Amino acid sequence: MFGIRHSATTDVGLQRDNNEDAFFASAKKGLWVVADGMGGHAAGEVASAIVIKTIEREVSAGRSLSEAIQKSHHDILNAANAGIGGRGMGSTVVAMKSSGDSYEVCWVGDSRAYLFCPSLEAETDYELRQLTTDHSYVQMLYQSGAISKDELSTHPEKNIITQCLGSIELSEVNVDRMSGDWVAGSQMLLCSDGLSDVVNENVIHRILSLKCSPEQKTRYLIKAALENGGKDNITVALVEAPNSAPSWVSQIRRGFGWPS
Repeated sequence: MFGIRHSATTDVGLQRDNNEDAFFASAKKGLWVVADGMGGHAAGEVASAIVIKTIEREVSAGRSLSEAIQKSHHDILNAANAGIGGRGMGSTVVAMKSSGDSYEVCWVGDSRAYLFCPSLEAETDYELRQLTTDHSYVQMLYQSGAISKDELSTHPEKNIITQCLGSIELSEVNVDRMSGDWVAGSQMLLCSDGLSDVVNENVIHRILSLKCSPEQKTRYLIKAALENGGKDNITVALVEAPNSAPSWVSQIRRGFGWPS
């Protein structure tokens, strides 16, 4: 993971007094985490900080990413029971572990991961894929056929999530997971809903297409969210594919057993 280019940053936004988001970013450890705390009165800050600390510790100790996230759920509950933070505090999370030419993404709640990658249909084009599926009420409505895809972003109850870390109703959380292989030229974006709620995918695609550093792109993403109202805390982590990642052509040739 040495030499991998990445950037992560957070902003309180324009309508909040404090920042309940938190992030961790380490190319050395191949680990990136975005946590969006909730609970108010500083409790959200406590919950997201526990998530970051627990996941870093558990992954460093050899636990899987999903195990580390599950442990953070219990750590939030234990902290609340001990009078730390506040009862009912919680956090969403999206995290990525990268190793060699492969990656794993795990999440709980509505923080998201997007993959910006070369299109298979046109060699010079790139596409933006949402890898995560929100654990939200409107997502349930959409999957049941009650609302259309276009209504997902405008539904009045779009911010109601169906599970989060620290939920007192859940003894265990359902940690969703997906994995894939890096392709040369790809970028992974992790973000809280402070970005995805107010910046549409066309704008995200345009920013990630820019010929500039990950640091500049994360600043542009934050700026776009602020220009669209900045109603929530905004956190983004952007990771470029390792230098060793093969191209689509190399991957296809390798899949057929041909020399790359």
